[in-house]
Amino acid sequence: MRRVDKQTKATLHIVAFSLAMVGALNWGLVGLLDFNLVEMLLGSWPGLVKVVYILVGASAVYVFAGHKDDCKICGEMMSKK
Repeated sequence: MRRVDKQTKATLHIVAFSLAMVGALNWGLVGLLDFNLVEMLLGSWPGLVKVVYILVGASAVYVFAGHKDDCKICGEMMSKK
């Protein structure tokens, strides 16, 4: 099995975290203002909107699954148990 180098892992983390934050911001705007930023920006390409939503969801799963390893605070708390 091929190991992922540190730079690739860091890049993947940054992209996944950024997409997860885009999703969180979009849901915040939908909840507060009934304004969907993704739909407004990409609404004329429904297929692309769906791809963005899938990528945001996959990114959230990736960030959640690797959070303990990426977050110093959570990593320290988990190692104390």
